[in-house]
Amino acid sequence: MIGANGQIGTELAVALRQKFGSENVITSDLREPRSPKEGEIFEIINVLDKPALKALFEKYKPTQVYLLAAMLSATGEQYPMKAWDLNMNGLLNVLDLALELGIKKIFWPSSIAVFGPHSPKQNTPQYCIMDPNSIYGISKLAGERLCEYYHKKYGLDIRSLRYPGIISWKTAPGGGTTDYAVDIFFEALKSGKYSCFLSADTALPMLYMEDAVAGTIALMDAAQEQLTVRSSYNLGGISFTPAEIAEEITKILPNFEMSYVENDPRQAIADSWPASIEDTVAQEDWNWKPTFDLQAMTKDMIENLK
Repeated sequence: MIGANGQIGTELAVALRQKFGSENVITSDLREPRSPKEGEIFEIINVLDKPALKALFEKYKPTQVYLLAAMLSATGEQYPMKAWDLNMNGLLNVLDLALELGIKKIFWPSSIAVFGPHSPKQNTPQYCIMDPNSIYGISKLAGERLCEYYHKKYGLDIRSLRYPGIISWKTAPGGGTTDYAVDIFFEALKSGKYSCFLSADTALPMLYMEDAVAGTIALMDAAQEQLTVRSSYNLGGISFTPAEIAEEITKILPNFEMSYVENDPRQAIADSWPASIEDTVAQEDWNWKPTFDLQAMTKDMIENLK
């Protein structure tokens, strides 16, 4: 797993170790994890250093690679060329080495950021107009096309999900436009108030981490012949607005206060994204079904963060 210290990698690694055994899961990132545990294998790696990456693959001979290293949407707008370099060349390095070394299966996450201003806003379908206007979304759409190309041309088994905003209590926000829906819980318990950078009525698709991890593993476990999408699967979960999540929090923390910041650059990114996702293809191909709604997620977040 490359980029294992991030929000998804932190928790996906735990699930993979439980499934395959700690000795069979190698995590890697640019820096050591904050709290490494005995028996877990970790390597320092930069996905842009292709010779070092090749040496790592030759050392462990993985049968699956999870490429999670990426620069997210809000941070990417500050450093667009760095985001393009990491998100695109990192993927190309892994795909080329997988072909060269015979690695059997790749997981690479895409995002709802691949959609844009002319994509349908409600129940955005698997196939539609895709015109992303952030460098993150542009790189993810290009990555989807590469994944499909490498599958059709070379037979490489690459699997991908268009993640919505991922909500988790174990890791702090990491520079994404949907991160308010994580940060709000930390601030609600710490200070009793939150200043949101998105408007009260901005609906965005979200997914609780437990569902994101379960969906990722279910996709990777699916038989090849079940899969009809080789770009990236739409993945739906919960859609809500900042006002709706604030209302849900006040049911548990009655003194919580929400305010809104105007003219934040992340608002323009959010306005170009879907309000809800239609994911029947994932449901039909590999039985995708989330388990958490807004109420259950809010309750679980606050209980765990306390």
